[in-house]
Amino acid sequence: MIIRRPLSRAFVQFHRTLRQPNIHFSRTLATRGSSTSESEPPSHIPLDPITLHRLEAHRRAYYKRRSYYAVTIQKLGEEPEEIPDVVETGTSTIPTFPRVLEFGEQDGEGVEYQLLGLGIRTVSFLGIQVYVVGMYIATDDIASLQESLIRKIDPIASTLVAGEKEKLKELLFDSVKSEEVWGSVLKDTHCRTLIRIVPTRNTDFHHLRDAWTRQITARAQQNKTEFGDDAFGVAMGELKKLFNRGSVPKGKELLLQRGKSGTLSVWYDDGKTGAQRLGAVEDERISRAVWLNYLAGKTVASEGARKSIVEGVMEFVERPVGTVATQVHV
Repeated sequence: MIIRRPLSRAFVQFHRTLRQPNIHFSRTLATRGSSTSESEPPSHIPLDPITLHRLEAHRRAYYKRRSYYAVTIQKLGEEPEEIPDVVETGTSTIPTFPRVLEFGEQDGEGVEYQLLGLGIRTVSFLGIQVYVVGMYIATDDIASLQESLIRKIDPIASTLVAGEKEKLKELLFDSVKSEEVWGSVLKDTHCRTLIRIVPTRNTDFHHLRDAWTRQITARAQQNKTEFGDDAFGVAMGELKKLFNRGSVPKGKELLLQRGKSGTLSVWYDDGKTGAQRLGAVEDERISRAVWLNYLAGKTVASEGARKSIVEGVMEFVERPVGTVATQVHV
């Protein structure tokens, strides 16, 4: 698996310096012919054309990746502000999450994902923090998400205005209608999404699995028509087997990937051997039910994550479907 983070601010600043005129070179031309006892030292080591070309290619790719998110904060008539590469989580244990992930098979091309929202999973009335969870969507699939959610309010609109956005927000927070809306979006749009989990305290796969299976079982009992067949029971067994593992220490990374067909793939990075694919469950109802655990219903795994995701969605639907900023200023 390949997970690449955005370029750092220092790297971007480095590019800016490369694009500045070579002051020393200009001075040399101006003073050529004058005699000096010793030459002035160069301001920086010059780079060869191939290196400059590669750095410029990286810079262009970097801002292209960031351009889609830029449209969500850019207002008409305003210059877009510089976008931070990370988002604060609200806990000092895992202080930030990357805004952009590039994810893909080891031998395949990476797919870029944008952060929709994040929050902290807590348990008990004491609010004990368990993990930080963030939901990402493939950049190329954002337009499909936009269109699907906008159509829930207006079948012919390409964007939502203020009052319509509030109607959509009410749907997404409604204990019953949110199940219908998000269930339809997950099932019909084929959007590629990721759930990134990083524990704030030592936990284990069994703890995570048991929380999901309880939630999935509860949903299945409420809808036996869709979830009551033998194939779903087999898929539940595959999920339990997949998470029949040991500990997940604080700060390690667990990724749940929902592909276009709804297949749930699980990746884990123990910090020693790199991210490893643990396995997959083909039945899309499993991943859909896990995702709904964070998106819909009266009670979700992290209310903070749900609110953050809804706010992220609101930024998308206020823009015309498929709109991408053609230029990003920093």
